[in-house]
Amino acid sequence: MAIARKIAYNVIFNVITKILSTILALVGIGFITRYLGKDGFGDYSTVLAFFAFFGSAADLGLYSITAREISRPEANEKKIVSNALALRLSSSVLVFAITPIFIYFLPYSRDVKIGIIIAAASFVFSTTYMVLNGVFQKNLAMDKVASAEVIGKVLQLFIIILAVKMNLGFIAIVFSVLASMILNFIIIVFLARKYVSLSLEFDFAYWKKFLIESAPLGFSSLIIFIYFKIDTILLSILKTNTEVGLYNAAYKVLENVTFFPAMIIGLIFPLLARHIFSDKEEFARIANETLKIFAILIVPLVVGTLFLADGVIHLIGGDTFAASANILRILIFALVFIFFGSLFNSVLIAGNHQKKLIIPLILCALFNIVSNIIFIPIYSYNAAATTSVFTEFFVTMAGFMLVSKYIHFRPRIENLSRILFSGLIMGLFLYLFKAENFFFLALGSSGIYIAFLWFTKTITAKDITSIVAAK
Repeated sequence: MAIARKIAYNVIFNVITKILSTILALVGIGFITRYLGKDGFGDYSTVLAFFAFFGSAADLGLYSITAREISRPEANEKKIVSNALALRLSSSVLVFAITPIFIYFLPYSRDVKIGIIIAAASFVFSTTYMVLNGVFQKNLAMDKVASAEVIGKVLQLFIIILAVKMNLGFIAIVFSVLASMILNFIIIVFLARKYVSLSLEFDFAYWKKFLIESAPLGFSSLIIFIYFKIDTILLSILKTNTEVGLYNAAYKVLENVTFFPAMIIGLIFPLLARHIFSDKEEFARIANETLKIFAILIVPLVVGTLFLADGVIHLIGGDTFAASANILRILIFALVFIFFGSLFNSVLIAGNHQKKLIIPLILCALFNIVSNIIFIPIYSYNAAATTSVFTEFFVTMAGFMLVSKYIHFRPRIENLSRILFSGLIMGLFLYLFKAENFFFLALGSSGIYIAFLWFTKTITAKDITSIVAAK
């Protein structure tokens, strides 16, 4: 299959499967919110925040560096993957081992502490198999990873529904995460063997060399966690479980939409790494096309959320979580910066400048922590949401300036004015028909946005055929 067709196939397949995964995840959240209520969902969100923390603590930057290194010409793929896998497994097991000591000092209930231990076990499987994603990236086979994720989500949803119907309680809900991660791990390891011979190599000299490259990125990942998830943990300490639940009902929507930038970056990162030194013109073309795709996705997400947030939250949590709608309207602007920031950060990684991210990310994390500590006691979840927006803005601006300085890349979004105009027409439709059914508004506004992208020639037949044409 031609490279262009493989990329197109992966994009289309991943979009479909990721949308399906998102639907499954949101349906699961719908069952959880209604079953556990605001307080219980607050506890569940706290557990998942620690799940993210554990993943960040054991990350070590291995995923991105592995993907970059095996994409280099004449790379020793087996040696790279086997050592990265062993290193990631070792760090994950270490973090899991110290978790019971860590949570002993936390002011949480017994169920929440047990849930955090289950989350720690879950991340051992999650973070270990994620190292193998680089293998699928290199071989343009991310469709297999997406398929595994859907299967895992189906199992998780099944366990959630079973727990709700049989009234099995909070621990059973948390266990669904562990079961999903174990299944994903088994599938990914099995599929990866088609592309590389898997083993665990403990070449400590190689580990040291690898960590010199990856540790700064791993440290950055931990800092990113601080400004991405610390708000939930601080809310759980400084305010009530109810407020944690309301905040995370909105935040879960944001988390499930961030698959768009993550998926696209995952697909184009090997190309960025391949061309950033050898063909600057091709690198710039790929990066700018990615920015255009991001703009096309961002505009309807923002416009749609501003008008439809109440309906989205009602679907997820019902009337009990109505206050989450305005939180979602604030958080959607953080998503704008997450899109662009993810590309700038990936460009820096591809160009071996990941160390330059550390100081800016530390400053952003400090801003986030201090702002949340000061304002959460006063403004609760609204402070957490607003702080998230400003933090992501600062991260994106830092990435932009570093890319401009060290990579000499000048971002440019083609047809930005046409994209914004199409979004304006979409917003006008939503305003004029705001009293209509939620699904009519969602589908109708999406159709109008796509139609105006076509009418303004922002998207043309040539764009579509160029993707699927053989090369």
